Amino acid sequence: MHHKAWRTARKYGYRSGLELTIAERLKADKVSFRYEAVKIEWQDLAYRTYTPDIILDNGIIIEVKGRFMAADRRKHLEVKKQHPNLDIRFVFENSRSKIRKGAKSSYGDWCTKNGFRYYDRIIPEDWLKEKGKDKHPDFISHPNSTVKRRTKK
Repeated sequence: MHHKAWRTARKYGYRSGLELTIAERLKADKVSFRYEAVKIEWQDLAYRTYTPDIILDNGIIIEVKGRFMAADRRKHLEVKKQHPNLDIRFVFENSRSKIRKGAKSSYGDWCTKNGFRYYDRIIPEDWLKEKGKDKHPDFISHPNSTVKRRTKK
């Protein structure tokens, strides 16, 4: 697990080699983005927060995935249901990977079935050129949240 690409990614503040590769590509192409800068509140049995990997300047939220575990898939279905206005897309190491051992469906199949856009290994040029503005606050609360939070002064 902790091989050279992972250690290099950690050194530069990323959680995986693929995240580092994508971030370096965006920087080389002079594309402005924020990395893990927004928290999105969602609810299952408790209120939780999800921190997406990349927020593009056009407001598109990019989640970078090597492995796409069942808990992640469930979380993303809930986040999509609770925040239908957010445009969350995936960049996979390999979208043809099966969702579990012996399964017929892949990560890409799951995305198609559940209305998520996805791509492999890079953020496609047309996503970068889409019109829009990153107007996401640093904390996006659950629509029905009654949790009182202290605000920073």
